[in-house]
Amino acid sequence: MSEPIDIVRNLLHEAAELHHAVYRITDGADDDWASWYADWLTRLSELPTVVGRPPVRSELTSLLVSLDREFADTATDQPWELVYAERIVAEFT
Repeated sequence: MSEPIDIVRNLLHEAAELHHAVYRITDGADDDWASWYADWLTRLSELPTVVGRPPVRSELTSLLVSLDREFADTATDQPWELVYAERIVAEFT
């Protein structure tokens, strides 16, 4: 695994923990979770530095939604954070 993928994987894990804390009253349930993640990742994390440019928030939101659907449809033993990180790094670097 490459360093950027590891970093993005860790950022996704951090975002998940923060999101769950922010949405604790609904036990993490949020139909618009991808927008929240994209906003946090583009504005409040190191993601723009890691991938070499600030991703467009709407583009990242769309990618996250697509990744979520694809991940739900596949039988993999890989953690979601790793699968998403690989695609995010590939898409934005």
